[in-house]
Amino acid sequence: MPISIIIAILLFILVSAWAFIHFFRKHLQGQGAPEQSVNVVVLDKQAIDIPDASPGQDEQEYWIYVQKGRLGPKREFQVGVHYFHALNPGDQGVLTYQGDKFLHFAMKR
Repeated sequence: MPISIIIAILLFILVSAWAFIHFFRKHLQGQGAPEQSVNVVVLDKQAIDIPDASPGQDEQEYWIYVQKGRLGPKREFQVGVHYFHALNPGDQGVLTYQGDKFLHFAMKR
């Protein structure tokens, strides 16, 4: 087999690995992701108990589930206790987030 084909295959593997890592970090882990704001509807909220919470740590995690428009994608975000108690299913507003990190919710009145 010619050496040029081997080099081309190795180059393809390296470029594919770099593209996958870049995509994974930006879109799934939120590293370097741009801050985005979108109109959403709160679908549900949930408090999950943390079984081995150390002293001084919250004993629960708070999550909201939102959807962009009627047919848009559904997303979940971990929020603080204040947002959790302030938001209810059916609330509409502008959600600001960065990757998978919740930043702010401004309710429409």
